[in-house]
Amino acid sequence: MPDAGQPDAGQPSAGRPNADQPGYRLYRELAGWWPLISPPHEYAQEAAYLAAVLSSTAAVPVHEVLDLGSGGGHVAAHLKDRFDLTLVDISADMLAVSRRLNPECRHLRGDMRTARLARTFDAVLAHDAVDYITGHDDLARVIETAFAHCWPGGIAVFVPDYVKDDFREFTGAGGGTDAAGRRASFTERTWDPDPSDDWVQAEYEFTLRGADGAVEVIRETHRLGAFGRDAWLRVLAGAGFVPGSGLAGRALPGRAPDQLIIGHRPVQPGQGTTPPAA
Repeated sequence: MPDAGQPDAGQPSAGRPNADQPGYRLYRELAGWWPLISPPHEYAQEAAYLAAVLSSTAAVPVHEVLDLGSGGGHVAAHLKDRFDLTLVDISADMLAVSRRLNPECRHLRGDMRTARLARTFDAVLAHDAVDYITGHDDLARVIETAFAHCWPGGIAVFVPDYVKDDFREFTGAGGGTDAAGRRASFTERTWDPDPSDDWVQAEYEFTLRGADGAVEVIRETHRLGAFGRDAWLRVLAGAGFVPGSGLAGRALPGRAPDQLIIGHRPVQPGQGTTPPAA
């Protein structure tokens, strides 16, 4: 159940479906380390690109944006000055982190597959939390959620880390410190145990050093979706979106993500493109 003071944005199951299970400590008791593991400033360039996509690609002016699977709010931190954001995530602990960073934004606990807010937005953004969708049925449910909340003429923007067509094994590392003297670092290896299916495996090692010098090393293995681009486009079309980026030949500020999938919600005869007042 949602915490007190946290409105529920839908049926409580999992919007970051695997992340709310006990095995995914990163999004539960380790959530307070998230700003050190993946510092907010590292999102600035990609967020600048996404802001340009959101503001220049839809058939309607984009003012209100639904951020599905908003996590610790590190993308939202760079978008909130340009858009009115509503943030939805399954993890109460990650929402608490985001509230501290983004007190100006609305935060709701909910499942990106089932959330229904009884209103629409000019655009819907699902950043890398969509990686935790690993089955086609759940992918369809996420995209149906986006369609249900997207005003005609608006867009849905999905930013998965991995697409099967061009997946390559990945290794990485990072981390940061805070004013209290805490330090966090991580290493990552993401690989594909079985290229015939639609998921890959990320193996993380987190080294967390408290302000008192105490060190804890935590290892986690996460299962992440890696659907083919054709599958994405087919599910988008099945939900009612017109797939396509509208970005061909355009130079936009910031840094483009490795993967970007966009669906346009068409305007049907008799529908206006002016959203009603919230």
